[in-house]
Amino acid sequence: MAKAPVGAEGRTDVQQTDAEQAGTQAARPARGADRNRPLRADARRNRERVLETAFDAFATEGLSVSVHEIARRAGVGTGTVSRHFPTKEALFEAVFVSRVERLVAMARQLSEAEDAGAAFFSFFAAIVAEGAANRGLADALTGAGFDIKTAASEPGHDVMSALGGLLSRAQQAGSVRCDIDTGDMIALITGCLAREPGPELPAARDRLISVVREGLRPSR
Repeated sequence: MAKAPVGAEGRTDVQQTDAEQAGTQAARPARGADRNRPLRADARRNRERVLETAFDAFATEGLSVSVHEIARRAGVGTGTVSRHFPTKEALFEAVFVSRVERLVAMARQLSEAEDAGAAFFSFFAAIVAEGAANRGLADALTGAGFDIKTAASEPGHDVMSALGGLLSRAQQAGSVRCDIDTGDMIALITGCLAREPGPELPAARDRLISVVREGLRPSR
């Protein structure tokens, strides 16, 4: 086996002192340094594109739309989506949280309203309207294929707790019958969202909300 040539200082030419190694590494640009910055920017753009596409897809088609289809519409590979959102549930949660934050903020404001009954019914109508405009949110609120309790574990995301708080306040004020709970309200939201789409849907939805409102009032 051929030996590496030995230099005048008694070491092989393939050996370097610690100082030489440090100098070489300092002079050499970090591997991939020039590529990392644009890749990070591309990753951010891809993530934003996926979220925008997912929002539109979930809003119009609900939770049945596949990750593969969302990736196709976003113009990225399925692997790109998976790197940012390992599961469809994680992707929907990212979309879902941004929507429920607005509802929870609304509930927080309504909780300070003088008329507890009107505040509760306003929030109920707002949830129905949001669900009608966003099928994915409607699926989540009604428990269709998505664990809303896990996704809404933080106070700022827990729309069901916000609804329950307004319900309790309205019951204490005598505006809503006392034998109703949050589970009943979820069922009533589901019912209001069950109408098939059509030109008469907005009026029909308002009519259903009115029926629910009258049915929830205490007996005189």
